[in-house]
Amino acid sequence: MNSPQHIVLFPDGNRRWAKQKGIASLDGHKQGYNNLLDFSEWCKNRGVKVLTAFGFSTENWNRSKEEVSYLMKLLESCLADNLEKYKKDQVRVRVIGQKDRLPEPLQNAINTVENETKNNSKLFLNLAISYGGKWDILQAVKKIIKNKVPADKVDEKLFESYLSTAGLPTPDLVIRAGGEKRMSNFVIWQTAYSELYFSPKLWPDFTEQDLDLALEEFDRRSRRFGK
Repeated sequence: MNSPQHIVLFPDGNRRWAKQKGIASLDGHKQGYNNLLDFSEWCKNRGVKVLTAFGFSTENWNRSKEEVSYLMKLLESCLADNLEKYKKDQVRVRVIGQKDRLPEPLQNAINTVENETKNNSKLFLNLAISYGGKWDILQAVKKIIKNKVPADKVDEKLFESYLSTAGLPTPDLVIRAGGEKRMSNFVIWQTAYSELYFSPKLWPDFTEQDLDLALEEFDRRSRRFGK
């Protein structure tokens, strides 16, 4: 099977899943993170090298203060609680996004997990927190201007070196759970030629078998890159 080296994941539908179950929507987010841990393991076992997962978007700051506060604390505790697992499983964790907007305890948890896992090599897990594709492009432009790079030196390769995903392979496959079919301002430069796979399942219900269905579909596709 032709397996993707870099998967982009939209773990969408946590709140809808909780509503269907008749439980608090915040509990849906916790179940969603637990499923992300499992998904990371499934990917690693199938030879995927990089997983970039949407955790919290720049637009998510517009949600209720209660939900935002809960998500910040959930992300902090999940990073801290799973540090030993990441180390044992040889998973390198990095967070991309507007780190300076995050609460200090979460920033500290991010710094710890990034430093403690930086030499791991089985899977590179990118967690996008306070991230937006448009923001990523704009921050790259601002850095290029700040560095006074001559216009005739700016090409796609140089521009990509300023994006938050610099140094990583281009995403091969985008998987979006939850039934929605859009990119939602996520790694929009990087996924220009990625294959798209949409699952109707809400994220907490997404299984290992569902991943295999996505990989089988990817294997059947002919990637021509405009040629």
